[in-house]
Amino acid sequence: MNNKFQTSDGGCTCGHVRYQVTSEPMIVHCCHCRGCQKNSGSSFALNALFEADRVELISGKVEEVIVPTPSGTGQIITRCSACKVAVWSNYNLGGLRERIRFIRVGTLDNPDQFPSDVHIYTCSKQPWVILPTEDRRVDEFYKIQETWSPEGLERLAKIEDSAGIKIF
Repeated sequence: MNNKFQTSDGGCTCGHVRYQVTSEPMIVHCCHCRGCQKNSGSSFALNALFEADRVELISGKVEEVIVPTPSGTGQIITRCSACKVAVWSNYNLGGLRERIRFIRVGTLDNPDQFPSDVHIYTCSKQPWVILPTEDRRVDEFYKIQETWSPEGLERLAKIEDSAGIKIF
């Protein structure tokens, strides 16, 4: 992790919701699954994963909407209560739903700072989306131990310890 990292701000389209992240993400996913395509209305979703306590709602009011997922566990999408733009989601990643926020990278003031670490569910990627040859990709989901950075794994282990859950 970059020790000089201070904070990064983001928000919705109308400006009602403003949030701040206080670290670099544990990992950034570019998900090409059909669920993300439907939920985003786009070809993929770009999510940066942060510990929930490293994401602070600075202003505005949000609402949570539960949408179905292929796994059947559902996804909680947190949206601006005014313009309804999705700012983050909580998935049931190994039972850690409330502890990890999947920040929608496009809602950050500087979305360029968090490029994808891995493309997931490329088996359902739109055929006209061309991935750079050097980008890491998997057909479905990856093995966490083989994909996350050592620092990301250490942070994940702390979340698991605090929850009393082991996902890998």
